[in-house]
Amino acid sequence: MATVTKKKKTVKKNLVIVESPAKAKTIEKYLGRSYKVVASVGHIRDLKKSSMSIDFDNDYQPQYINIRGKGPLINDLKKEAKKAKQVYLASDPDREGEAIAWHLAHILNLDESEKNRVVFNEITKDAVKDAFKEPRTINQDLVDAQQARRVLDRIVGYSISPILWKKVKKGLSAGRVQSVALKLIIDRENEIKAFKPEEYWTIDGTFKKGNKKFQANFYGLNGKKMKLETNEQVQEVLARLTSDDFTVEQVERKERKRNSPLPYTTSSMQMDAANKINFRTRKTMMVAQQLYEGINVGSGVQGLITYMRTDSTRISPLAQGQAAQFIKETYGEHYSRNGNRVRNATSAQDAHEAIRPSNVNLTPESIAKYLDKDQLKLYTLIWNRFVASQMTAAIFDTMNVRLEQNGVVFTANGSQVKFNGYMIVYNDTDKNKMLPDMEKGDIVQRSVTQPEQHFTQPPARYSEATLIKTLEENGVGRPSTYAPTIDTIQKRYYVKLAAKRFEPTELGEIVNKLIVEFFPDIVNVTFTAEMEQKLDDVEIGKEEWQRVIDEFYQPFKVELSKAEEEMEKIQIKDEPAGFDCDVCGHPMVIKLGRFGKFYACSNFPDCRNTKQIVKSIGVTCPECHKGQIIERKSKRNRLFYGCDRYPECEFTSWDKPVGRDCPKCHAALVEKKVRGGGKQVVCPNGDYEEEKTK
Repeated sequence: MATVTKKKKTVKKNLVIVESPAKAKTIEKYLGRSYKVVASVGHIRDLKKSSMSIDFDNDYQPQYINIRGKGPLINDLKKEAKKAKQVYLASDPDREGEAIAWHLAHILNLDESEKNRVVFNEITKDAVKDAFKEPRTINQDLVDAQQARRVLDRIVGYSISPILWKKVKKGLSAGRVQSVALKLIIDRENEIKAFKPEEYWTIDGTFKKGNKKFQANFYGLNGKKMKLETNEQVQEVLARLTSDDFTVEQVERKERKRNSPLPYTTSSMQMDAANKINFRTRKTMMVAQQLYEGINVGSGVQGLITYMRTDSTRISPLAQGQAAQFIKETYGEHYSRNGNRVRNATSAQDAHEAIRPSNVNLTPESIAKYLDKDQLKLYTLIWNRFVASQMTAAIFDTMNVRLEQNGVVFTANGSQVKFNGYMIVYNDTDKNKMLPDMEKGDIVQRSVTQPEQHFTQPPARYSEATLIKTLEENGVGRPSTYAPTIDTIQKRYYVKLAAKRFEPTELGEIVNKLIVEFFPDIVNVTFTAEMEQKLDDVEIGKEEWQRVIDEFYQPFKVELSKAEEEMEKIQIKDEPAGFDCDVCGHPMVIKLGRFGKFYACSNFPDCRNTKQIVKSIGVTCPECHKGQIIERKSKRNRLFYGCDRYPECEFTSWDKPVGRDCPKCHAALVEKKVRGGGKQVVCPNGDYEEEKTK
């Protein structure tokens, strides 16, 4: 008798769509067998690259198309959605993520009223499972805010850029936030050029009370503060000192508190990462993304930090409670601070928390073996800052002393940590500067009086960190825009990095001058900040996005027409290079390209010979002793030094050779930059070092 085999019933699974494959793997492990998690790999629909793709006659409606190359992925998503029990959209918890979910819903024909949107601020098992208990509908206000930004940026970029191509050169671009950033850098450069240094003097003194020495500084005469502007004034002050004995005129003792720092926002994390672990903005965000999406820490894959694009300093009550318990158990009851201290900008999108570890018990030391060196550096920074933010203030005993002789007043300040508080994990202060115990009427002796001439310094050029800080303080851009903005102005060669500071290029100055003249609102900080606020109002349903666009576009359209008619064509002339082409013999010229200046043959296009412009530092190669050391740039635009006889000689160095040998081991000495500014000549083998110079 034939055996009848029953067909196995296929159990339908729930489909979850996220952006990244790494995130998909982590979440699938948390949700179990009844869920299948796949990745859209970012956006699946966008505006065409070849045209404006905005219908100006139909309320500025964006004309979306499926992104080229994503056809097979979209087909796979449709197949998976068709056989799924339920489809959940779990893209990132911000405007961009909401827009991705909205585009997915459109392509997969999902019901707009269906509660299929799932958001979580951290990728941990509890957070993910809790989020799936409370799905919601897609937030159209968030989607509209993203659409408004996209349309606005497209109108600006695709309107101004073609004019720049016609009037200056091909390949140029303009954008709302990037144009403001470029103008800030150029304005700072102009301040530096216009700066006139002013002379001033200081008088530093070394004093002693008994056997204890301490430092004090000249304050003024007869109790009034005095600025020393000339050497003559200094000599007049010193002439009044007839002995080494000074009387203690005043002693002021106080207890001072220093509150713990707030937890990180995107910009404060980027700034600290630049200053403390030497990360570029792009690198910081890339490593933070890895920590957010999940790392295998032995017990399984887990997201180690909360979402890294935020301008809020809020911490959830649950995370506060866990931190308080950890602090009490690790450091003691008196180190724990109760309450959530929040200081948000008025524009902060407070739907998110600050950046924090998803599990405070995963200390950097406990998971160090699972992280690479960059992940560990950034995680340690985030963990320390968060734990410190939940700790009590540090308390200092401070002492201020006035010393006087014949009307000449010196002051000295000292402090001592009375209670370290948050500084036990996040020390952001100088070492204690103790003064000997003194009382009013005591006599102290002067050991040395050191007058020194100084000149006021111009403002510093922007670094990545200080540029981001300035943009944020002015309300320009949002957490997701800082890194791409900085990337764009460098890729277009509008600015270059020199000693980690931005310098405008000739091309950048030309573009900025034209935009300032013909599109003043685009580079107006106040105007741009107000526009950002309007986009935030769209997000919370206070403004209609089409109205925001229309209010911008109507006057902008007039400026465009004027620029088309009145902007003069600028010809960037080639400079003579001073030597002939080694291929055809015609004179070589210096041209300005996308990546800076380069040598090219004047006989182009018949001769296409080009050469990189190299700068010799005047040092003979320490390896082959024949070639000259020249400055070179790596693929990532980082400066290094190499022999001009490459590839015959392969000598390279990140540090600048100085042309002298170490007196101990005879290795070639190099010049290194030191923290806090300045340079120092050292032996690469560590056998010798010279004094630091400014």
